[in-house]
Amino acid sequence: MTDDLAGFGYRQELRRSLGGFSAFAAGFSFVSILTTVFQLFGFGFTFGGPRFFWTWPVVLAGQLLVALVFAELAARFPLAGSVYQWAKQLTRGFLGWLAGWMMLLGCVVALAAAAIALQVVLPSVWDGFQVVGGDPAVTSPTGAANAVLLGTLLLLFTTAVNVGGVRLMARINDVGVAAELLGVVVLVTGLGLFAVRGPQVVLHDAAGSAPGISGVLASALMAAYVLYGFDTAASVAEETKDARRAAPRAVLRAVLVSGVGGLAVVLTALMAAPSLTDGQLAGHGLPYVITAVFGDTLGRIFLADVAIAVVVCTLTIQTGTVRLIYAMARDGALPGSARLAGVSARTGAPVAPALLSGALAIGLLLLNVGNPALFSTITGTSVVVVYLAYLLVTGPLLVHRLRGRFPAEPGRFSLGRWGVLVNGAAVAYGTTMVVNIAWPRAEIYDVAGSGASWMLLFPLEFVGGALVIGALCWLRLRPAPALEPAT
Repeated sequence: MTDDLAGFGYRQELRRSLGGFSAFAAGFSFVSILTTVFQLFGFGFTFGGPRFFWTWPVVLAGQLLVALVFAELAARFPLAGSVYQWAKQLTRGFLGWLAGWMMLLGCVVALAAAAIALQVVLPSVWDGFQVVGGDPAVTSPTGAANAVLLGTLLLLFTTAVNVGGVRLMARINDVGVAAELLGVVVLVTGLGLFAVRGPQVVLHDAAGSAPGISGVLASALMAAYVLYGFDTAASVAEETKDARRAAPRAVLRAVLVSGVGGLAVVLTALMAAPSLTDGQLAGHGLPYVITAVFGDTLGRIFLADVAIAVVVCTLTIQTGTVRLIYAMARDGALPGSARLAGVSARTGAPVAPALLSGALAIGLLLLNVGNPALFSTITGTSVVVVYLAYLLVTGPLLVHRLRGRFPAEPGRFSLGRWGVLVNGAAVAYGTTMVVNIAWPRAEIYDVAGSGASWMLLFPLEFVGGALVIGALCWLRLRPAPALEPAT
């Protein structure tokens, strides 16, 4: 694999010590269904009712299309930074670089979003975790302020682990993923055994009338946010043994296991919730269902397992972000690249990218202290930015396929004759989802009902600012052009 990496013009600096399970664990824990489903279940139910369940299989099918495309690219370009490397090989110039830039910003936003998920869980385990005092609900000013505090402490911890090296990260991540997989099995089994209604609940509205189409479309934010980040399984390719074979499998397994597991959690939670009409499910989400079904003591124990999943999820998102920063910096594609491209001789970790990613995520949290729209605004924006980065890979690749410039390579994962169809469907899905989530709506970006237009347009403003700053960086840096793909 060292010679393989040299074919792309790089030296083996990161330590290649991860097995196939660890690569899968990186993608799975970025998605982290316990973290993200617990974080946004109440949001999805609020606007879509039980019918929001149907947004889940739609998003799963769409993201599986994207994952198939990414698996093919992971087999050809087993490099750190996945999305950036793939786009750079497919598109010369600014657009190829832009995919890495947008993915980097999306990862930083996702890192902040994952860290504040502790607020959904910890105050339900013990009210002492509500340090700020007041209402712990994530949509309240005190809950949002406490979320920033807990999230900041978590980010300090994950930054320290990432500075410690990939072996330490992998050990924590492997244990955390095993605990999360066990937790999902226990949760789905327990909720199924105590179900008070059948699976047909997803065909009806809780109040007896179907939610409006706008509400169901808004509720798709939950599934869209949950099922991205699986490409992290490929982003650690330079640290994975036999990466050309292991990375594609890890990407696909991360999507399938997360998607099926999350779908089962959503369905059984709707079946087991004591009531669909008393407001508790919308206001308190899955923690309400857990404590009601399993009882106070067992419920708190299970929520502690969810807290572990939140920690591991945040850790892995930062790991992927660090690899992306490192990959771009060694190409001279970021400000301060000389410093950011360094790898610790003692731990084999890119220390400066770890410190930078942690500081940026903490800064983003501090800008939103007390903002009741903290969760939905950050998660919605992260979805838009990351999906745009994905489109900057799947779109150019589709053009290559249509022009006959992406032939199958023997012995490597390939979509073969289905390439154009799958790739085209992936582009159509990604475009539709970006429009849906970025669409200005109070349900996501102005839950307090202030009517401020800047809040409704926040994802568009964020993307616009990212493009302007990115263009200025590009004009100054002019990163080296991509190398021709290795054969």
